[in-house]
Formats: sequence, C-alpha cells, structure tokens
Amino acid sequence: MKKAVLSVVGKDSVGIIAKVCTYLAGKEINILDISQTIVGGFFTMMMIIDVTGVDDKFTSVIDDLKGVAAEAGVEIHVQREEIFDKMHRI
Repeated sequence: MKKAVLSVVGKDSVGIIAKVCTYLAGKEINILDISQTIVGGFFTMMMIIDVTGVDDKFTSVIDDLKGVAAEAGVEIHVQREEIFDKMHRI
C-alpha cells in the first residue's frame, strides 16, 4: 500500500471537506484516517490517504489538488508517506 499525507489549511467556509473528498473519490483514492478542526475561524484537516490505485502520476494529483485548493480558498499540501516520515524523523 502506498500512503500519502494530505493537509488542508485556510479560513473556514462551507464545502471544504466536500470538495477535497469529491476529488479523492473521483480518483479512487481511499481516505484511511482523517482529523479536522476549526480554531478561531481557521480550518485545518489532515488525512492519510491510500494512493496505491492512482492511475495518473502522483505529480498530476498534486497539481489537481492545487486547483481544488484555489476553488475552496485553502492551501493543500500532499507528500508521500516515506518522504513525510524522513523529513520528520529526529
């Protein structure tokens, strides 16, 4: 299984989760774990996603999510799990 870490940050508004999840479902990307909160009007969400079945290149998924982010008025960052782990290893 290939996993990735997806984070979303921005001002809270209606439909952020729906936009992100609709895109992921359309690409057959499964959400393995999700956490979201709103603090002081700012929305934050972190997901662990399974990108094993992604037919497109991973970079095209990242580019597509930039469009989703612009539409939702948030910032979205995605990293493969192994890169995330190496960057945060002490």
